Amino acid sequence: MSLRFPMVAGFAALAATVAFAADWPQWRGPNRDGYSAEKGLVAKWPAAGPKLLYTLSKPEDIGTGYGQPAVIGDKFYIVGADGSKQTAKEFLTCLSTKDGKRIWQKPLNSSPGKYSDGWGGGPRSTPTVQDGYVYVLGVTGDLVCFSADKGDEKWHKNLVKDFGGSIPTWGYSESVLIDGDTLLCTPGGKGGIIALNKATGETVWQCKEVGDGAGYSSIMIATVGGVKQYVQQTMAHGIGVRAKDGKKLWEIGDIKRRTAVIPTPVLKGDIVFFTAGYGAGCEAYKLESDGKDGTKATKLYSNSNITNHHGGAIGFDKYVFGHSDGNGEWNCLDIESGDIVWKNKFVGKGSVSAADGYFYCYGEGTGTLARAKITDKGFEEAGKFTIPKTSTIRPNSGKIWAHPVIADGKLFLRDYELLFVYNLLGPRS
Repeated sequence: MSLRFPMVAGFAALAATVAFAADWPQWRGPNRDGYSAEKGLVAKWPAAGPKLLYTLSKPEDIGTGYGQPAVIGDKFYIVGADGSKQTAKEFLTCLSTKDGKRIWQKPLNSSPGKYSDGWGGGPRSTPTVQDGYVYVLGVTGDLVCFSADKGDEKWHKNLVKDFGGSIPTWGYSESVLIDGDTLLCTPGGKGGIIALNKATGETVWQCKEVGDGAGYSSIMIATVGGVKQYVQQTMAHGIGVRAKDGKKLWEIGDIKRRTAVIPTPVLKGDIVFFTAGYGAGCEAYKLESDGKDGTKATKLYSNSNITNHHGGAIGFDKYVFGHSDGNGEWNCLDIESGDIVWKNKFVGKGSVSAADGYFYCYGEGTGTLARAKITDKGFEEAGKFTIPKTSTIRPNSGKIWAHPVIADGKLFLRDYELLFVYNLLGPRS
């Protein structure tokens, strides 16, 4: 049995010293696992943190929202809206990575509506960029394909009207997956999970065996015993769906998922790890072939050692790392046993990405970014700074929820309508 999926290479690659610019083309980076492919980043930061290259601070620059930018070459793409109200209009913007200047901006022809209550208008997802196209999902289910060069709309679907989906309480937040010629996403409810032709938007298959409400998680790819499948976390379960025809292969759910199920599944070796907030905790399963073109999931554990609300978790070696509401700390777990290996309060609750041997942890309450060595030996801080200002138009119930992005030798940090871009290559750039 083998479980294979796209991953950043191990620590030898992460520790390489030759710098090169790498893309971040989708949610959580090139392999959707939180890792940047950047290497040779400056090892020691000044006391005040890396150099701030530029700031985008006007609402019309990137718009309001909680999604990451997607970075391809000398351009980045980000979704936003023209305000914090229910009537705010959503749009996609393409900008230069060099100086943040706008290249083009195109409407999604959608609004967040009632799903913005309390948290503010604006999309929650990250664009997915591949083969000259940009794919974007709006709060109320508008799924739009644009050309990456000029922003021409190629096709437009709606997850509710076209596929029978059901909008989650706070709006669609999933970042769509492109796998070869196919786009995958989760309409939820009667819409299940769908596979579309990425060029036309036409339906390839629709898995209605999955009747759970859509959560706020995004799909991962796994291959188990030669069977390629898509792994997702809904409002009620962790699931696996066969790639070739959309057949549901397995479904698990011992932890009590409720209210909002957000983190993307973590795949490591033959283990899949799920976590969610609101007291749910975490659970891990071993995936293996059932000998019949399917997969069986055997439970390893469930506990509260990582109870992750918003910021996600990252796998490394035989461990998983992320913030836990349970103890208010950042916990490193043995992914096979679920036991805590080390913990630290760090920057408080927040999100995490990784690059070149370090975790980048972004505090949702303060805007403090701290870097720590990726290790199972304990907490080793390697630099800390706070963004110059925080949003003044973000509703108080909202936080800094966009994850750090490390690409093109730069660090991109968003707070609602604000974007701060830092140099991670030191004096070489």
